[in-house]
Formats: sequence, C-alpha cells, structure tokens
Amino acid sequence: MSYSASGDAPERTGEPQAPPVDEPAGSPPTAPAAEGRPEIPRTRTARAHNALIAGAIVLILLLVFILENTQSVKISYFGAGFHMPLGVALLLAAIGGALLVGIVGTARIVQLRRSVRRRE
Repeated sequence: MSYSASGDAPERTGEPQAPPVDEPAGSPPTAPAAEGRPEIPRTRTARAHNALIAGAIVLILLLVFILENTQSVKISYFGAGFHMPLGVALLLAAIGGALLVGIVGTARIVQLRRSVRRRE
C-alpha cells in the first residue's frame, strides 16, 4: 500500500502487503483490526473533520452561554459608557484577550526566526 503526498487517502496497488513484524516480548499487544479488514490510516482530512466537529460543539456551547446571560450590563471604557448583554460582554473580553495573546506570541515567533536567520 502506498500513500499520496498529501496523506489524504491510501492508493491501493496490486502489491501484497508485507507480513506483520513480531513484537518484542515486553511490549503490550495492539488491538487487531477487524477480521479481513486492513487498518485505515489517520489522514489530514479526518483530523480536519474532527476539528470542525469540535469547533461546532464549542460554538453551540458559546451560543447557549450567551442566550442564558442576556441581562443587560453597563460597560464603561475610557469614558464611553454603553449597555450590552452580559454574555456578549464576556465573549468580547475573551476574544480581546485571545487576540492580545496571539499578537504577543506572533511577535515572539518573528523575533526568534530573525535570531535563527542571523546565526546561519
């Protein structure tokens, strides 16, 4: 069996598969594949699919959080005052914090890359 460069789907060829290698005596046994079925490799597409499902679940939980915290609160920021639902205010604060961490992290990565280039 050979795999494409992208790692998405195995290409089947007429070549016979190599016999399984005996495991050392101290290693735990691995679960055998279903009878007559070869083990299906994990691909990038499968990981992306799982990540999308996890993201959808997180979004649903955020939506429930926002819908349950609808009482209006007054927000004051640098003299500007306005009202918005508590759930939305907390979500905006979390997004702002994540953006701040992302900006600082990106600056550090750029700094480290420049340092490595100078050494080369």
